[in-house]
Amino acid sequence: MSTDTDLNQQSCDVCAGGGVVMTRAEAEEKMPQLHGDWVLDDNTSSLTREMKFKGFAKAVYHANIAAFLGDKEGHHPDVQFGWGYCRVIFTSHELGGLSPNDFICAAKFDALVG
Repeated sequence: MSTDTDLNQQSCDVCAGGGVVMTRAEAEEKMPQLHGDWVLDDNTSSLTREMKFKGFAKAVYHANIAAFLGDKEGHHPDVQFGWGYCRVIFTSHELGGLSPNDFICAAKFDALVG
């Protein structure tokens, strides 16, 4: 994984339906800047990272980190968790696909959890 301090240092732009959805090529270009567990879906509409744990508490901790980050950045992920797993999904809901905000938040999440 290569870290990109540029992404990690940026802030999300407020998304109120304006902006342009990233192309697959643009999204794939940013992927090396994130932890290797992030996956683009087939339609390039979301970015997902799933983490596995041996128990419930760490899954909850990671879900809380994602929630805190989303609140801080004003860009809220979908978070799914249960015993042994936490899944964080970024998409720009207002745009119906990925935007730079999703990669900024994914990089910040990576910086917080490794």
